[in-house]
Amino acid sequence: MQKNEICSMWVQQINEIKAGNAKTLARCISYIENETAGYENLLEQLPVVLTPVIGITGPPGAGKSTLVDALIGLLVNEGKSVGIICVDPSSPFNLGALLGDRIRMSDWYNNPKVFIRSLATRGSLGGLHPKIIEISDLMKVAGFDYVIVETVGVGQSEIEIAGLADITIVVVVPEAGDEVQTMKAGLMEIADVFVVNKADRPDANIFVKNLRLMLAPAFHNHTIPVPVIKTIASRKEGIPELLKIITEQVSLKKDNEKKSWLLAEKAFHLIQQKKMKPVDKLMLKQKIEEAGKDFNLYTFIKRYY
Repeated sequence: MQKNEICSMWVQQINEIKAGNAKTLARCISYIENETAGYENLLEQLPVVLTPVIGITGPPGAGKSTLVDALIGLLVNEGKSVGIICVDPSSPFNLGALLGDRIRMSDWYNNPKVFIRSLATRGSLGGLHPKIIEISDLMKVAGFDYVIVETVGVGQSEIEIAGLADITIVVVVPEAGDEVQTMKAGLMEIADVFVVNKADRPDANIFVKNLRLMLAPAFHNHTIPVPVIKTIASRKEGIPELLKIITEQVSLKKDNEKKSWLLAEKAFHLIQQKKMKPVDKLMLKQKIEEAGKDFNLYTFIKRYY
C-alpha cells in the first residue's frame, strides 16, 4: 500500500472517530498501544484539538477510581461527554494489567456519553502507559468534553502526569500527613488541585489546614493558593465543588512558559521512547539466561549497549 493510500485510510479512521464511532476509537487505540505497522502515520494526521485533559493521581488507596466514578456521574447528569483512561499496574513478567479494578466504573460501560479504556503501565516507572501521550491525543479527537487520565499512583515519580494533563489533581487521604510532609517539591508543584478524600475520617480538618499552610504562596512559587477540596467520593460529597474548580481552571489559559514546558516534556518522552525502541526485554532476558551464573549487570550493559 502506497503512502498516500495509508494516509487516506487513517484520515477515514479519524473522521469515523470524530463522528462518535467508539469501535473505531477502541481499534485505533489498540493500533497505537501495540505499535501496529503504520500507526505513526495515524498520529501525524491527528488535528489539533483543545479538549482539556484532567490528570488524577495520588497514592494507592486514596480512592481515585471512586472519585472518577463520581465525577463521571456529575458530568453525565450535566449532559457532558467524557473519555476515561485508567492506567493499571502491570505484571513484570507478561506486562499485562495486574489489577484491572474497574468494577467501580462498571455502571458507565454502556453509556453513550462515556468511553473507558484501561491500559497497563507495561513497566513504566511513572505510573503511566508508554503510549499515554499518543492515546490521549487520539481521544481528544473524539469530541469529548473532558478526557480524564487516572494514574496507577506509585509515589513521587507520578509527576510525569504534569507533562500530559492540562489540570493535575492530586488525591490524598487524612492519614497521609507524614507522606505529604516528605513529598518532593516536584509533586507539590505539579498539583493544580489537592483533593482530601475520605474526609469523614478523624483529623481530616487538621490535615486540610496543615496542607493549605504548606501550599501557601509564601512557601511555593504559586501566585495564588492551590485549592484544597474535601470529598467523600463514596457518598458523592464534595464532587460538585471539585467540578466547579476544574471548570474554572479549564477556563483560565495557562501561561505560555508553562505550556511550553509541558510540550517540551511531551517531546522529551516521545524522543526517549523512539531511542529505546531497539531495546527488547525478551531479548535481554534470553541474553541474561545465556550468561549463566557469572552474570554481571554492569558488564552486560556495557557490552551490549
